[in-house]
Amino acid sequence: MINKAKLFKGFLVLLAVLVLFALTNKFVFASEEAPHQENAHDSIASTDHPENHEGGEEKFNAGKFIIDHVTDKYDWHLWGPHDGGVSIPLPLILYTEGQGLDIFLSSNFHHGKESYKGYILNHEGHIEREDKAEFLDFSITKTVTEILIASFLLLWIFISAAKAYTRRVGQAPKGLQSFVEPIILFVRDDIAKASIGQKQYARFVPFLLTVFFFIFFNNFLGLIPIFPGGANVTGNIAVTLVLAFVVLIITLFIGNKHYWIHILWMPGVPAWVKIFLLTPIEILGVFQRPFVLMIRLFANIAAGHIVILSFVCLIFVFGSSSEAAGWGFAPVSMAFALFMNAMELLVAFLQAYVFTLLTAMYFGSCVEEPHHAEHH
Repeated sequence: MINKAKLFKGFLVLLAVLVLFALTNKFVFASEEAPHQENAHDSIASTDHPENHEGGEEKFNAGKFIIDHVTDKYDWHLWGPHDGGVSIPLPLILYTEGQGLDIFLSSNFHHGKESYKGYILNHEGHIEREDKAEFLDFSITKTVTEILIASFLLLWIFISAAKAYTRRVGQAPKGLQSFVEPIILFVRDDIAKASIGQKQYARFVPFLLTVFFFIFFNNFLGLIPIFPGGANVTGNIAVTLVLAFVVLIITLFIGNKHYWIHILWMPGVPAWVKIFLLTPIEILGVFQRPFVLMIRLFANIAAGHIVILSFVCLIFVFGSSSEAAGWGFAPVSMAFALFMNAMELLVAFLQAYVFTLLTAMYFGSCVEEPHHAEHH
């Protein structure tokens, strides 16, 4: 029987969370809309887009706000306006031929208002040379910082779990062991062994576990709205590109004779079909599979962040017409945002699972042994 008192308390807690989210986001957006000193880029933008201003005040730009939150940055914004709030500066590592290596903090740009050592931060958040010279950028951006944080957490978790196994041999898992062991067994038995086969799966399990936990942890950290979370790591196509490229390199090197024969010269098929149709399609498929991995992970994670931010922005879109409409729509908007956050928790695990499963299937097709009849 449902306890009505507990149900009522739960409803009050949910209502308090919704109000807190609405108040917090109203403070953040209001501070971002506060007047600030314009630089040259701001002045140009204001002149080019007069529709963004009404009565001398800058209107809330939902598209710009969403893009600012899902793209990579050279600092870690905490609260307040992006051009004057509180943020953690990150180290910039830039190399220009003739000038050499320059290492400094992003705070030296003063949110794009000043140049430093010949470099400027343009209106889109990218670094440029004042003299338009070419340079190499090795900076520790927000995405890189989040990757380092996730890697440190993974090392700490797995080293602690490994030490616990050596101390408690033959005993039931406890603490971090009880968290990681079911997932490790799931990846080993239901993904690696089922997709690659009993004989070959063991040598691929370390890589598959690394990929799964790396994607899962970064997906999860991306849903945390405060530091050290909030970075859109797997929603960055450069990150998914590297993951897919590593999978491609492995598949190119582990493929056995049986695999490459079926790719380059399919048995039992007329030669003209192989040359003009089948072989080009199979070679294209070798590169298409990692490409699909890259796009699938990037699109799903980026879309989830954009949808959540869009629900939050609706409060201020309605509020631009009247304050009562903004406050009236706030509970509805935040309820949808919280629902999407809960859904993204599932997606964080699901996308890690799908990427790992497809990778294991690709590995399995590369090391598959020929059947007896076909071999004969």
